Parts: sequence; C-alpha cells; structure tokens
Amino acid sequence: MGWSQHSDAFLELNFRAMVTRLPALLASSFRLAWQADRQAARIVLGAEVCRGLAQAVSLLAVNSVLGRLMATGSVQDRLRDAVPALVTVAVVMLLAALLRAASTYATGRLEPKVERVATELYLERAAAVELSAIEDEAFHKLLDTAQYGASSARRMIRIAARVVNAMISLVAAAGVLTVLHPALLPLLVTMTLPSAWGALTMARHRYASFHAWVQHARAGQLISGLLTEPAAAPEIRVHGVGPFLLRHFRAMSESAEAEQARLARLGARTGLIAAAWTGLATVATYATLGGLLLGGAMALSVAGTAVIAIRTGSGNLDTLVLEVNSLHEDALFVGDLQRLYVEAAERAIPVGGEPLPEEPREIRFENVTFTYPGSAARPALSDLTLSVPLGKIVALVGENGSGKTTLVKLLSGLYAPQRGRILWDGVDAATVDRHQLAERIAMVAQDFKRWPFTARVNVAIGRTSAPLTDERLRASVTEAGAENVVDDLPRGLDTLLARMFSGGHELSGGQWQRLGIARAAYRRGAILVVDEPTAALDARAELEVFEKIRALAGTGQTVILITHRLASVRHADLVHVLDQGRLVESGTPEELLSSGGVYAELYSLQAEQFAAKVPAPKAG
Repeated sequence: MGWSQHSDAFLELNFRAMVTRLPALLASSFRLAWQADRQAARIVLGAEVCRGLAQAVSLLAVNSVLGRLMATGSVQDRLRDAVPALVTVAVVMLLAALLRAASTYATGRLEPKVERVATELYLERAAAVELSAIEDEAFHKLLDTAQYGASSARRMIRIAARVVNAMISLVAAAGVLTVLHPALLPLLVTMTLPSAWGALTMARHRYASFHAWVQHARAGQLISGLLTEPAAAPEIRVHGVGPFLLRHFRAMSESAEAEQARLARLGARTGLIAAAWTGLATVATYATLGGLLLGGAMALSVAGTAVIAIRTGSGNLDTLVLEVNSLHEDALFVGDLQRLYVEAAERAIPVGGEPLPEEPREIRFENVTFTYPGSAARPALSDLTLSVPLGKIVALVGENGSGKTTLVKLLSGLYAPQRGRILWDGVDAATVDRHQLAERIAMVAQDFKRWPFTARVNVAIGRTSAPLTDERLRASVTEAGAENVVDDLPRGLDTLLARMFSGGHELSGGQWQRLGIARAAYRRGAILVVDEPTAALDARAELEVFEKIRALAGTGQTVILITHRLASVRHADLVHVLDQGRLVESGTPEELLSSGGVYAELYSLQAEQFAAKVPAPKAG
C-alpha cells in the first residue's frame, strides 16, 4: 500500500563508545532531572552516591567480622571481638535501606516531571514549525521517532540512578579486591565482559530495527484505527472495505512479527555465546582463588571476603553494563528528540520582522511561482500577477488544481513563494512579522478542523487570545447564521461535539460548516478566506450563508471567496479566474460574462444543468 519501503538504519555502538559516552549520558540525565525538579535531583544523586560508599564500608566490615571469627581463641572472645564490626554492618544496612527509600521517592517525583517537560517541549517545537516542515516526509519521520524521546527521558532518570549506584559500588568492590589481592580485579572484569558484549549487540540491532520499521508500525496503527473510526464506518460497511483493510493489517502485522522473530533468534544466539564465555571466566576466577588459598598466599577469612566481593562486584559490573547499555539505548531516542528540537528551531516560523501597514489598500502578487516541496509536477502557481483590493469581496474561480487554495495559503503566510513577491501596499510579505500577518487572517478551509471539544470551544478557538464572553460568542453564531444549530444541541454551546465520548454529540456536514463560519467570525480577522463555504449546504442554506458573507464585507472586512459555484459569486466585486496556476481573466462577474472567456464558458456549463423548465402545477 505504499508504506513498506524501509530505509537502512545505521548505528555505531560498542563498549568503547559506551564508556566514552557515559559521562555525557549521566550529564544529560542530570540536566533533565535538574530542569524538572532540582530538590529531587539532589536527593537522588546524594542517596545513590552514599549507597555506593555504604557498600564499600559494608565489605570492609564483613572482612573484619570474618577475620575475628576465624582468629585463634575461644568462641566467646572471637564473638566479642566481632561485635563492633557486626554493629557497623547492621548500621550500614539500615542506612542503605533509608537511602534506597529516599532515592525511590525522589525518582518517583522526578520521572513524570521529566516526561512532561520533554513532551511539552516536543509539542511546543512541533507546533511552531512551518507548514512545509509538517508536510515533509523526512521531518515527519523525525516527529515519529522523537515522540518516544519523552518516555525514554523518563526512563533515563531511574536508569541513571542505578548506574551511579552500581558505579560507586563497583569502585568500592574493586578497591576491596585490589587490597585483598591484585590478581582478582582483572578476573572480575573478564567475568562481566560477555554480558556487556551481548547487551550492546542486541541494543544495536533493536535500535536499527526500530528506525527501519517505525513508519511501518505507524501505518499498521493507521489501518487498525480506520477499521474502528466512525467517519469511515459507513463506507467500510457499504463498500465491504473491512476484509481489504484486515488483509493489509494482517500482512503488515506478519511482517512485523517476522522482524521480532529475527531479533529473538539473534538474542538467543548472542545469549548462548555470552553465557559460555561467562562460564569459562567464572571457572578461571574461582580456580585462581583456590590456587591462592592452596599456595598460602591468602588467608581463609580474606578468601571469604574475596568471594563476597567478587560476587558483589560481578553483580555490580553486570548491572552497570546492562544499565549503561539501557541508558545508551534510551539516550539514542532522547537524541532523536534533541535533533527534533534543533531541526524544529531551524524550520520554525520566523519571529519578528517589518510591521504590516495599518490599513493597506491592496495585496499584490507579482510574478509569483510556487511548487510544493517534493513535487515533480508542474508549479501550483506559475508567474502569477494579480491584485486583491481590501475591503471588497474577491472571488477566486477555476477548475480543480488551478491553484486557488494554494494562492490563499501563500497570502496567509503558510507558504513562501520560490519566485516573485507578495506585497501589502508595497511591503514584501517575506520580510514582515508572520505573527502579525496571521492576526489579520480568518480562514474557513474546505477541510477545517472539527475539534472534539464543546461547541463553545469550537467557536472560541478562532481566537484563543481573546477573552471568552457570551456576547462575542452569540454575535459570532448570529453572523454565521448558526443559531438554529446551537439551539438544537442538547446542552447548547456546552454540548461536547465528539460522539466517541459519553454525552458527546455529532453534527451534520452542513451544521459543522456553519460552526466553522462562526469560528471565523469570532476571530474577526481583517481578511476572511472562505474555501468552498457552502459545499455541505442545501440550496436555501447556501443563499443564507452568502448573504452573511456579503454582510461581513459591508462592515469593511475583506472576503476572499473560493468556490466552484459561479452563480454564488455574482455579488463579488472582483473575480480572478485561474487555470493551471496562471491568471487567465480578471474583472467583475458582468464583465467576464460579456467577454465570452473561460468564466463565461464555465458559467454556461453550470447554467445548462438548471435550464430545464419546471412543469406548471396541474389545475384543479
């Protein structure tokens, strides 16, 4: 279905890279934590460092206990000598438990805050980019992968805490082993290298697989969503689309299962190799320890402490490698999120610029050419020159693909032309404050958003910066002729317009059209752009809507009207006729009809559909 073209993913990940990046990973985690909650970050860091140090004290105390218990003398004397060390072990264990509780509490506070901060920044940056970025395939893939960065950032906090603890504990255990006998430390490292290799190998393959299959997974979710989507339900049932979608969902799911099975086979093989290597290293470690005992190079009490230290150090090193690997893996997704931050900043809507004229008289397109990014087709607009007088009704007409909607998108600042200029009384729109430009525009797009909120919010969302007042809402609803729509709702403006929620209500296409016009009226932009505003309305409602649009123009508001129904533009002050991205005619409706050009031809074709005479009613 067009989604299964996977690009190769590349990832360099090895033990050296992991060790080299560890300080940066920990610093990144701490920055996230510090940004979210400084007090909790201090508690976690302090608690984990102290827990690691406590382990070193515990090992030394255990060594002291074993030395005293295995010394010469009576059992009572040996036990009495061991009491101080036993008390030290007990105190350290109690302290470690308290520190663990403090770390758990602080980490629990930090994790949701970190995820919220990262998610808010993700959404903030994504909402601030140019429309061309949202429509760019590569940028959208980055949006897909980066959305997992927030949950990865949350996990990094807990993992980083464990890494700090394991690292301090490992240093403590290694220090004790070095004091006991220098030969024991390299053997400890050798025991843990196999698990490090296995973990890193699987992390590399999982991350590469994720990047290669992320769009495949999104496509599968899209298809499953279509099967349960209310808007698609009628066509699925009437046209029998269900089996078609299920077939493709099954095929995509099976290919994803095959990829998971491949990873599982790789994981099993890697695990067996690592386990064999670990077994050999363990045998060598304990054989060395036995040789030191038999050769008299180590006392039995020291050997007992060495066994505990080896087991503790091995566990800590194993944990450290696995957790650093997990930290590295999550950091890769956080890296995607950070790349999004950077790229979104580069592709953000510019802030600031020249001011627009307060009361401009016209907007002029001069030799404007525009081609949609990634499109190899002809330009959507080609060397277009025309004027839009403000305070008038200006109609844009033409066949599908003539460039009408593209023109108003450029006028609204959603796109910038590749060639040519758009001038507001001589001021180039490319240099103006885009926020100020957007403030002048109110738009009722052909596919305007039907927000799953209340009717009140659906209208007021036209200008969220304005104080929400019933007077402004009612005036906007009246201007759009939507009073009956609101009055028929179960709870009026407070009715939830989302049937998938309890108490939700659904509007017809025509009712939504009126609410969309009310939203544009609430915005009170100096320029109102309406794209096929009556597409979902019956003939009587269509006449009423155009009366409302004419009334808006009468108040000095500029109306730019896009429509296929040429009879609807007879009250326009100016009509521009577009064909394949070029301006072919301009004038009043009367002038264009009398000239016999493209407009007159299209008008005649539509008029012929209504030329049949209505039969007179029969008498009596």
